Amino acid sequence: MTNHRLKSLVSLAFLSICLGFGFIMGVLIRSGRLQASSSKVTLVSDSTNVDSVQFPTSSQNLSSKKLSSKKLSSKNSLTNKLISTASNLPFSQENYSIAEEASVVIQAVGDLVPGTNFPNYRLPKNKNQLFPESVRIYLRRADILFGNFESSLTSYRYTAKDISRGQVFAFRSPPSYASLFADVGFDILNIANNHSLDFGTVGLKDTVRNLKSVGIETTGHKNQILLLEKNDLTIATIGFSPYSFHNSIHDLEKAKALVEIAKTQADVVIVSMHAGAEGTQALRVRNKTEYFYGENRGNSIKFARNMIDSGADLVLGHGPHVPRALNIYKGKLIAYSLGNFLGYKTLSTRAQTAYSMILEVRINKKGRLLAAKIIPVHLDSRGIPQIDQHFRTVGLLRYLINKDFPETSIQINKKGEIVTMNSSITQSK
Repeated sequence: MTNHRLKSLVSLAFLSICLGFGFIMGVLIRSGRLQASSSKVTLVSDSTNVDSVQFPTSSQNLSSKKLSSKKLSSKNSLTNKLISTASNLPFSQENYSIAEEASVVIQAVGDLVPGTNFPNYRLPKNKNQLFPESVRIYLRRADILFGNFESSLTSYRYTAKDISRGQVFAFRSPPSYASLFADVGFDILNIANNHSLDFGTVGLKDTVRNLKSVGIETTGHKNQILLLEKNDLTIATIGFSPYSFHNSIHDLEKAKALVEIAKTQADVVIVSMHAGAEGTQALRVRNKTEYFYGENRGNSIKFARNMIDSGADLVLGHGPHVPRALNIYKGKLIAYSLGNFLGYKTLSTRAQTAYSMILEVRINKKGRLLAAKIIPVHLDSRGIPQIDQHFRTVGLLRYLINKDFPETSIQINKKGEIVTMNSSITQSK
C-alpha cells in the first residue's frame, strides 16, 4: 500500500515538473517571437531566384476586414496608416518607411484596351472579369492610379482610320465600361497615344466625358497640365505623344516649358510619354530616334532626361507594348515602358507582350523618391492581367536594366523592390 502511494506521489511530482518546464519554455518562445517581429527590416540588393514566392488569390482570406469595391476612404488615410490588407500581401507596405512628412503612393500600369465592338465583337460576357480580384487588391493600395487608355468609350459609328490597311487598328468599347475603370480605382487615364482619335474628335470627346462622369480625369490634352490634390500634396500630370494634336515629344522646348510651369504649380510632377517602337523587337532602349512603320516615335532617353532636367519627378513610358528597362536619373525614376496591362482579344499576348507590371512608387512633398517596387503581372491568352507568381517581368527587367544601363546602381530584389547596390532607395534620411 505504501509503495503504491509512493509511486503515485513520484508520478504526480514528475508530471508537475514537466508542466512547469513546458510553461516556462512557452513563455520564452513567445517572448522570442515578439522580439523578432518588432525588429527593423533592412532592405538589401538581392538577385535570388523568386519563383517560390506565392501570391494570394481571390479565394484566400486576405484580411479580417471586408474590402470595399471603392477605395476613396482608404486613399485618404494611406499616409497615416497601412491599408488593412497590406500586411497580408507579399508586396507589403510595411517595408516602406512611412514618413511623417506628406507623401503620395502612385501606381502606374501600361496599355489598356477592354475589348472592342468594332469592326467585330470582341467583348467579354461580364466586363468585371477583365480585372480579376487578385489584381484589384493591389490596385486599391494607390493614392493615385494611372493607366494608358488605348480605346474609345463611344457609340459613334465611324472610325477615322483606314483599317483596310495593314497594321492599322481602331478600338471602340461601350461607354458603360467607364464605370469598370472607376470601380477598379483609376484616377488618371492618359489619352496622348495613337488610339485617342480612333473615332475622331467625336469619339475622343465622348471618351473624356464618359470618364469624367465617373470621376476619372484624362491627361494628354494639348497644353494641359492636370492638377490633383492628394494627402496635402499637389500632383501635376502632363501627357506627351509623337503627334501634334497632343503635347508633342518632338517639340522639346515647348515640352520643357510646360514642365517648368507645372513645377511652379505642384509639389510632384509626373510626365507620361508615348514613345518608342513597338513589339518584341523593341525591348531595348537606345539613345537614338526610333521609328515604327516609318513613323518617328522619338528618342525616349533624350526626352525623359530633358523632362527631369526641367522639373519632372517621375516619367512613365508606354507605347512599345512590351516592358522596357527602368533607370534612375538625377534621383528620379524613369520607366521607359510599362507594357500591356489589359488587351482583351485585341493586344498581342505573344512572348514578352504578355509580360506586364504594376509600378508602385512613393514620393514626398519635395518630389523625392522614397520607395519603388514592381508587382509582376502576366496577361493570359485573352489579354486579362493575372498576378505573376513566376516573376517573369522582374527577370526580364533585370536583364534589360543590365543591358541598357550597365552603369546603373539599381537592382530589383526578390520582393520586387527597386534598390541600389548598397541600400534601398526606399530608405528615407
